Amino acid sequence: MSERSVAIIGYGLAGRVFHAPLVAATEGLRVAAIVTSNPERRQHASTEHPDAKLYDSAEDLFNDAGTLDAVVIATSNEVHAPLSMAAIDSGLAVVVDKPLALNSAEATAMVEHAERAGGLLTVFQNRRWDSDQLTLAALIADGSLGDVLRYESRFERWRPEPRADGWRERLAPEQGGGLLLDLGSHLVDQALHLFGPVKSVYAEIDHRRGLPADDDVFIALAHESGVISHLHASAVTAAPGPRLRVLGSRAALLVRDLDTQEDRLRAGERPDTVSDWGVEPEHARPRMIAGDQSVPLPGRRGDWGAYYALFAAALDGAGPPPVDPRDAIRTLRVLEAARQSAEQRLSVCE
Repeated sequence: MSERSVAIIGYGLAGRVFHAPLVAATEGLRVAAIVTSNPERRQHASTEHPDAKLYDSAEDLFNDAGTLDAVVIATSNEVHAPLSMAAIDSGLAVVVDKPLALNSAEATAMVEHAERAGGLLTVFQNRRWDSDQLTLAALIADGSLGDVLRYESRFERWRPEPRADGWRERLAPEQGGGLLLDLGSHLVDQALHLFGPVKSVYAEIDHRRGLPADDDVFIALAHESGVISHLHASAVTAAPGPRLRVLGSRAALLVRDLDTQEDRLRAGERPDTVSDWGVEPEHARPRMIAGDQSVPLPGRRGDWGAYYALFAAALDGAGPPPVDPRDAIRTLRVLEAARQSAEQRLSVCE
């Protein structure tokens, strides 16, 4: 596998904490360029990736596109579409941080643009590779749970005071803000990936802190497979529920805590620098429960690094992209149905 040069556009939380470390940790990829005009972030970039060339603007980067193979769009949501299309026109493969776009129409235009150009476009749905998701997929595959009846998935937090610098909390949904578009993109993508298309959507969406961005979300999906998904995303839950509770006809899976890969990246660790990457702490082990019986499971190792390993292979023509961008269109359509349901207080056929 030849080494591929990857640029990162945006060096805030997504670019600095998630994408750049994972790219740097992947065999066959290197962080070759970073776009940020923020002086403090430029200093961090030069310290953390001293061999990367720094650019003030995406336009400057695209003028040097001939020196690169791929670009990661790790900016605020409202510029995902125009930057991705410009990157494709520059001949670059593109990874877009989720959500792929602000809405399904915009996402469809991006995917069709990439297909016409023969370009590689994918979206960073890294949480498909959470420990809990990999563990659940294995249990479904081997029949341990029986038929899955209900899938309950939560990203619940207690943040009654919004962050002063949090654009996701302060922008209106049509501008890319809010939990429905942010964490909802993960929750819905995971449910669709595991259980397939949906036939109806019901949702409740609230603004508990009085901000333009929604901060308390519940979505119920009726999948064509017969599974019911209950999805929760909240910044105002003082007593968060379990990360996963999956009820099957034979047994249930209970996972209390969120996968720790994000915390480890924030602490400066990478998959290539520690031997126990993706191993959850002992107290957070998942449990298989059937009535009074409760058995701890070893759980699968989380593996966000697998996303960029698959991307590197796709660059070399050795496989498909890690996430089909058309999956993101389907996710956005469900999120749009959820917003319609919440506004009209009814169940919506997706």
